[in-house]
Amino acid sequence: MHQFIEISGILISYLLGSVPFAVLIGKVFYNTDVRKQGSGNSGATNTLRVLGVKAGLTVLILDIFKGYASVKLAYVFTIYDPSSEEFANFQVMYAFAALMGHIFPAYIKFKGGKGVATLTGILLALNPALALTCIIIFLAIFLFTKYVSLSSIITAILYPILAIIIFKAEFVSLIFFSLLVAVIVPLTHYKNIERLIKGDESKIDFRKNKSTSANNNK
Repeated sequence: MHQFIEISGILISYLLGSVPFAVLIGKVFYNTDVRKQGSGNSGATNTLRVLGVKAGLTVLILDIFKGYASVKLAYVFTIYDPSSEEFANFQVMYAFAALMGHIFPAYIKFKGGKGVATLTGILLALNPALALTCIIIFLAIFLFTKYVSLSSIITAILYPILAIIIFKAEFVSLIFFSLLVAVIVPLTHYKNIERLIKGDESKIDFRKNKSTSANNNK
């Protein structure tokens, strides 16, 4: 019976990850579908670009929360000791399910966001110190370049290096997940990579409270 409960946590994590907060907030409070403006992406960055800082930050926080909560479901749906490898394995399974839910959400025809905010919540739940290190790296790159996409990609690529070498990830599942992150984030940003190469990727400049771009339809 407990095995069924543990596996059901994967489905719940996916459904939680699938909640499209960007779409919900846009439609309920702004009468706007963010998927039809800006980049067409249902994530925090496009929400910021289309609806402004307040809406963007709200979506960011909620997307982080659903990633964090999904990992923490392991405490509810598993019977293993939190320090055990089995517990870590289920955390990773729940984390991956939530991330896939955000990228391929069941509620909006499997077309979602790029997963960075949800992934941030996941990392905070798995290893807060490692997550904060990644956030600092992201912010440093962002403050220097003003590119959210480039900051996300570089941080994701550095994540397994930090996890394995600096923070000494001890379980195979955690190592595998860190490597997976380094692959998934660049893949979800492939269009951004193309624009970065061409030099027309959008920048975010909070001093002007708007994004600046050679191409406003990022």
